[in-house]
Amino acid sequence: MDMNSLKKFRSLLMAEKNRIIANSKQTLQNDLNVSTDDLPDEADLAASEINQSLVFELRNRERSILSKINVALQKMEEGTFGECDSCGETIGKKRLEARPFSILCVLCQEQTEHREKVYA
Repeated sequence: MDMNSLKKFRSLLMAEKNRIIANSKQTLQNDLNVSTDDLPDEADLAASEINQSLVFELRNRERSILSKINVALQKMEEGTFGECDSCGETIGKKRLEARPFSILCVLCQEQTEHREKVYA
């Protein structure tokens, strides 16, 4: 992969990483500080618990993406960014533009998803 493409993808990855970290900080400051004294009845308490559960699920998903971003950045350092982990072929630029932290080409990803459906 050429240097301009690598710079572009590094920039995309770093922007996404910074966005996720900022979201996490905002969550810690705003979304998780709820006192039961502020919730006068059971309905408010239930709504607050549902909201916190959704926030935790979103942050968990973002944590997973953050891990994938770090792997992609490491692959850039190693010179293997853009190579499929399964077949070794080059991952298409359109796929990397959509998901710059992809580790599988489209064909291998489809095969993986198919296996997961069959054996789930």
